[in-house]
Parts: sequence; structure tokens; C-alpha cells
Amino acid sequence: MVEVNVAKLRELRQRRVLTLHELEERSGVSYNTIWRLENGKTGAQPRTIRKLAAALGVEPEELVRVGGNDD
Repeated sequence: MVEVNVAKLRELRQRRVLTLHELEERSGVSYNTIWRLENGKTGAQPRTIRKLAAALGVEPEELVRVGGNDD
């Protein structure tokens, strides 16, 4: 499991004016999984990170939490 930068995921989704359901449709990742990721309840499989990044138009590395913070 990969630790997700929850603040970045939420920021990118909101900047694109997407609801959780719209991101689900674009990415193929379930609403519940996206919700859990955005709320820091779970980590993500690498393929999930890739799907979300593609749907948001960013590189997967932008969604991965590095070090001890979300900056």
C-alpha cells in the first residue's frame, strides 16, 4: 500500500470541480475508496494511484505522500 497525500488529492479534485462520484466515473476507482483515501482512512494500491492521477491529469508521484508531511 502507498500512503496518499490526502490534501493534494482533495485539492486536485476540487480544483477541477469534480465530485467524488464524477472522479469515480473518470477514474474507475470506487466512490468509497476515493472517500477513504481523501479522509486518510486507507492507503492505495499503485494501480489506484495511477488511475486517479490519470483522471486528474497529473503524474502519480503528485498523489504520493513523501516524508512526514503532506506538503
